[in-house]
Amino acid sequence: MCGIFCYCGKKKAIPILLEGLKRLEYRGYDSAGLAVKGRGRMLVVKTSGRVVNLEKKCININNRATTGIAHTRWATHGKPTELNAHPHVDCTGKIAVIHNGIIENFSAIKKELIAEGHQFHSQTDTEVIAHLIEKYYAQRDFETAVLKAVKLLNGTFGIAVLNLDFPDKIVVVKRGSPVLLGIGDGEMFVASDSNALGPFTNKMILLNDNEIAVIQRDQYYIKNLENELLKKEIETLEKEEMAVSRQGFEHFMLKEIFEQPQTIKNAFRGRILKGEGVSKLGGLEPVIDRLISLRKLIIVSCGTSYNAGLLGRYILESLTKVEVQTEVASEFRYRRIQLGKGDVVLALSQSGETADTIAALKEARRKGALILGVVNMVGSSIAQMTDAGIYNHAGPEIGVASTKIYTSQLVIMTLIALLLGRNQSVSFMEGEEILNAIQQIPQQVKNILDQSARVEAIARKYARYKNFLYIGRLYNYPTALEAALKLKEISYIHAEGYAAGEMKHGPISLIDENFPTVSIAPTDATFDKMISNMQEIKARNGKIITVTDEQNSKIEEVSDEIIVVPKSLPILQPILNIIPLQLFAYYLARENGCNIDKPRNLAKSVTVE
Repeated sequence: MCGIFCYCGKKKAIPILLEGLKRLEYRGYDSAGLAVKGRGRMLVVKTSGRVVNLEKKCININNRATTGIAHTRWATHGKPTELNAHPHVDCTGKIAVIHNGIIENFSAIKKELIAEGHQFHSQTDTEVIAHLIEKYYAQRDFETAVLKAVKLLNGTFGIAVLNLDFPDKIVVVKRGSPVLLGIGDGEMFVASDSNALGPFTNKMILLNDNEIAVIQRDQYYIKNLENELLKKEIETLEKEEMAVSRQGFEHFMLKEIFEQPQTIKNAFRGRILKGEGVSKLGGLEPVIDRLISLRKLIIVSCGTSYNAGLLGRYILESLTKVEVQTEVASEFRYRRIQLGKGDVVLALSQSGETADTIAALKEARRKGALILGVVNMVGSSIAQMTDAGIYNHAGPEIGVASTKIYTSQLVIMTLIALLLGRNQSVSFMEGEEILNAIQQIPQQVKNILDQSARVEAIARKYARYKNFLYIGRLYNYPTALEAALKLKEISYIHAEGYAAGEMKHGPISLIDENFPTVSIAPTDATFDKMISNMQEIKARNGKIITVTDEQNSKIEEVSDEIIVVPKSLPILQPILNIIPLQLFAYYLARENGCNIDKPRNLAKSVTVE
């Protein structure tokens, strides 16, 4: 959840550390802090709240240190206070530590350290790391002290350590939480993800679990926990991975909603063989023989990616003979799920660092399944641990509430389903029809975005309501779940997503004139049943906002507001239907003065369980 950023070079460290933190703030924004060498002491500056608060505290600090560590926090252990903000220091004040992750055995370690005379000042699990390093630093061997300390830690962590005795050196360790090294010209960086490296360098090295790196401005080396030197490949960041700016939009979320014509195109670019009516997914080619004979596929994911996976199940079932399950990743490893060597587990994750999804994949591998991934972040943990996979190529998604990655995932899931289906019973003509429809989606999405003023007006009209029901059937049941999630995430308004056929089994008791319903009602095989559900709502004085692909008398009779989107194939229609509902959530949250890009209690990348 948290973001770590470090600098070691020739320039003043504090301004660079602050810039890096700003680009990582979507990972956590409860508190922030940094540490650099001061005059004969470690200078630690911390604050509760946003990075801008930290920046204000640093304005009058004249510090020439060229090495430092910095952190922006999403609170796990301990409240989001200045005292609990990172960095944390040891008893001597010489050793400062920042940490992303959770130390599961910190209570036991803390108890032992207190018995040995160490004094603690925070409620965090992180502070034990600083005191453990202090304990083993008696021989003044910095790296060995860090190595001994981390071997005692259970849990996940990305750690960076600064030592006043070695003010131009930083030691970092990775286990479970992401850590990247950025390589510049006479300067080095450490970051939780590549977004933070954009302004500084396009060269990076990905640390794997249980690797320790020592960086100085003009050199670095990497070891494993057995103290053996390792050689690592330097990777080059693409421009799309480096670009992080609002580009004139009021919020990142709005920018990312409007990027979808391009990100959807990126999802299928180079992946369509029109002449054969099939998709071409190079990332799956190493395992294509196993996929063609696939009989069981389990999709694991969390949050928005879970909703994409649920819709992916519907799409796969419509185009293939594969048995498909969609599982919440956080529950996967607690269930006795039957998996064999011929089965496949597919992970969906924007960040590629979602802790629960990683844990699910480890469990699946233990049971012999083939592991696939669809991720957006190049070089992420899931990308590295899977047998094969596909990148979204959607560029950084900064808004905490995912938008463009959701629609990108849906396109990729359709391409996977078509690839498998064409090797089973899907005909060339059916494949060609699907590919033609996919290629039309970017322009269709643009046409919807051109109606944004209409959606904004509806959102303004409904901004005072505190509860919403979202309903849909078949492919649009997951759409209802996702649309409700968007509203909850950024506006703090209670919203329920339901299969419309389940409405009479409880939710309809909530309906009155103060509980609006958003009905997703395209003119597909479920249309008449959706109209019946809407009539039941109107009979109870409920207000209805309808998203449909055709305005007709049936829709008009039961709707208070109608948003018309272009028509596509039923399996692709949800991609179009979600766009105005993303806008609706955004405009409603803005009308209520919410912090849209950084909603309370949330962070973009959930790297702790």
